[in-house]
Amino acid sequence: MKTTYIQLSLSAFLLLGIYSCKKGEATTTENYAADSTAAVSLSDSVSSVASMKVKDKQFIKTADVNMEVKDVYDATISIEKTVQDLGGFVTHSNLQSNVISQDTYNTSDNDAMLIKKYQTENTIQARVPTEKLGELLVKINDKKLFLNSRTIHAEDVTSNIKYAEMEGKRIKKTEENISQLKANKDKVKLDNNNMAEGNLQQLANMDTTDDIKYSTIDIYIKEPKLRIAEIAVTNTRNIDNQYKFNFIYDAKNAFVEGFI
Repeated sequence: MKTTYIQLSLSAFLLLGIYSCKKGEATTTENYAADSTAAVSLSDSVSSVASMKVKDKQFIKTADVNMEVKDVYDATISIEKTVQDLGGFVTHSNLQSNVISQDTYNTSDNDAMLIKKYQTENTIQARVPTEKLGELLVKINDKKLFLNSRTIHAEDVTSNIKYAEMEGKRIKKTEENISQLKANKDKVKLDNNNMAEGNLQQLANMDTTDDIKYSTIDIYIKEPKLRIAEIAVTNTRNIDNQYKFNFIYDAKNAFVEGFI
């Protein structure tokens, strides 16, 4: 009896262990599936270049988007607002209408209608925090009717930064050496040249730091369809004819001038 009880206890323990393992495997599988879905969703929405991070590496990221939208003006307002909401700013926005053709049709003796066929486009340049570049690209993509092209570039500037640090140390060392020289005209010239070089190096460092912090994105949007503008104007042809052809006045004026 005691032997049977021990056997039942061992069987129950083994079944419980197997159940626990199966449950753990199921949970792991579910988590993996969820992670995979999230990864696929991210890769479908934006290139990994935009959100890429590599340990001990520094990148300057830029993007260029060319797409067609339903309404350029509405898309412009939306894009510029999105840039602002993400902590960025717009540095250039050139919205314009390109006239394809225009004709004037007279509708009465005094009135006419100017018909313009045109396409609207805009070229936008914006800067956005680099960590928000991917999010901005996703939001911009929602406005498209058709994506002509999208280029994302990540320039590795790690070695440039290291070189700038070494140059900074060299300039500082040169400054120390110059300070030990006897004061004369040559020392002043050397000091000025070294200071100018140091200023240029600091400016380059500031530009690089800014470019790493903020990514630049160029966006070109246009409407694929032609728009029609109907503009009421004056029937100038009728007015021109009214004053151009006055036979009696012209004949009288020619007769009088003939005797002068």
